Amino acid sequence: MSNGSPILVRAAMKPIPTTLTQRQSVDLQTGEPAMTQYERSDVCAVPAASVVGEAALAWTLADALAEKLGGDHLEEMLGRKQTLTYTNVNKR
Repeated sequence: MSNGSPILVRAAMKPIPTTLTQRQSVDLQTGEPAMTQYERSDVCAVPAASVVGEAALAWTLADALAEKLGGDHLEEMLGRKQTLTYTNVNKR
């Protein structure tokens, strides 16, 4: 819910799974004991995560707007928004 003020979002993410040292594990194909292998991964995933987070937030806000206004296309939604705005102004 928003009163028109900017929407502030905080996000968190788990660390990238990386094993620098070998550990005991299991080979999933054979079921036999095996050692883990070092796999290099990005040092910092924040730039990529921010793009994904922004897209997920935009999708969620658009979904909430579509739920509020309904309609099959943007022009229909804009018309309903104008009706809501006009109705709210006249109620005061």
